[in-house]
Parts: sequence; C-alpha cells; structure tokens
Amino acid sequence: MPQRARNRYLHSLRLLSGRDLRVRYATSWLGYLWSVLDPLVMGMIYLFIFTYFLKRDVGEQPYVVFLLTALFPWVWFSASLSDFTRAFRKDARLVRSTAIPRSVWVNRIVVSKGMEFLFAIPVVAFFAIVFGAQLHIGVLWVPVAVLLQALLLVGLGLLIAPLCVLFTDLERTTSLLLRALFYGSPIIYGIGDLPDNLSRVAAWNPLAGIFSLYRMAFFPGQANLYATLVSVGMIVVIFGLGLTVFRRLEATVLKEL
Repeated sequence: MPQRARNRYLHSLRLLSGRDLRVRYATSWLGYLWSVLDPLVMGMIYLFIFTYFLKRDVGEQPYVVFLLTALFPWVWFSASLSDFTRAFRKDARLVRSTAIPRSVWVNRIVVSKGMEFLFAIPVVAFFAIVFGAQLHIGVLWVPVAVLLQALLLVGLGLLIAPLCVLFTDLERTTSLLLRALFYGSPIIYGIGDLPDNLSRVAAWNPLAGIFSLYRMAFFPGQANLYATLVSVGMIVVIFGLGLTVFRRLEATVLKEL
C-alpha cells in the first residue's frame, strides 16, 4: 500500500474508532463505567458462586483477580464478534460510498473495543492491590497477548463480516457459538485445571494460549507453552483465511448492500 493511501487508511481508522467511542460514552452519563460493569458483575457472580456455594478447586488465589484477567479480554473478544456480524449493514451507505479499503470497517471495531479493554486494565490493578495479588515478570507478556488477540480478531472479522452480509442467519449462529465458547474457554478455570487429555484438546481454542499470557502477569504458574504455540499457529491460519475470504467476497458484498 502506498504511503499516501496508508496514511488515509489510518486517518479513517482513527476517525471511525473515535466515533464509536464517542457514541458509546457520550450517550450515557455512566460513561466509562459501562466498559467495565458487565465483566465486573459477571466476575462478582462467579466469585460468589464458587466461594459460597461450590467447592472451588480451580484457578488461583486471589480468585477475583484470576477471573478478571480473562473476563476483560473475553468481553473484548465477544463484543467484537457481535459487532462484526453487523459491521457492513450498520453503515451500508458509507461502506458503498467511501474509497478507502472496506477492511477499515472491521478494524475500527477491533480498535474501539480494544481501547475499551485497555481502559478496563486499571480495574484489574485495583482488585490486585485490594486482594494482594503480586505482580510478576510475566506482565511483560501482556502486550504480546494484546497483539495476538488483535490479530485473531482481525482475522475473524474479515471472515465473519462479509459472510454475515451474504448469510444473515450467521448473526444468530455467532451469538449461540459465543455462549458455548464462554464455557469452553479457560475463563472461570485455568487450562491446567483440566485433565491432561482435555487440556490438550482445550489448547486448540486460540483463546486458551492468549488468556494464559494475560494471567502470567499475576499467576506465573498459568504459563502454558503448548497452548501458546497452538494459539499462534491458529491465529496465523485464521488471519490468512480471513484475508483470503474477504478479498474474494468484497465485490459480492458491495452488490448485496
């Protein structure tokens, strides 16, 4: 991509991502709180259930920090996938009329939801301080986890967004799959809490390796080289597949809008 075109693309990406954030925060007096309220409430519910009703033998202490280090990345993931299903139809007129590459309509979701995720990091830090979680050298892997998750989301977005224009039922299918994937991902448990045969299978969920990298900031025992390497490999495949599908379907999608 020529430098001028790249600059125009990045400028458009900043404008659209900023618009998404302004719309989200300007329309509610709670503003920033909505970015963290959903995963925070979920975390408190699971903390209450596992602490007072069930004999918890998964995760690490403090469990609330263990939960939040995966819940906040999960919200970035699930919210992005939900928006991918409407990425083109929501702004169909602009998608048809703009000269910038249409991939910007996918990438602006990844960026805006990613910014909301970064805004939530102080909440994790607050609970870590309150509950005495120790920060470890593994925190250096967090930027790597953010990068891997962003690449995964871009690949999935390039795949899901055009397919949802051509097959509208995929929007509901994606919603159902996200519900199942929540429990199939190491969020309320760690991948190491599973039996060896199941942990090997669970490692093929690309989120497993990513979440283990996030948790290494406070829980170095959550490091899992196998899951991380599998995640990297799957992200490369998904990114390449998404790019290929997007390029082949872009013209068809424009005709459908």
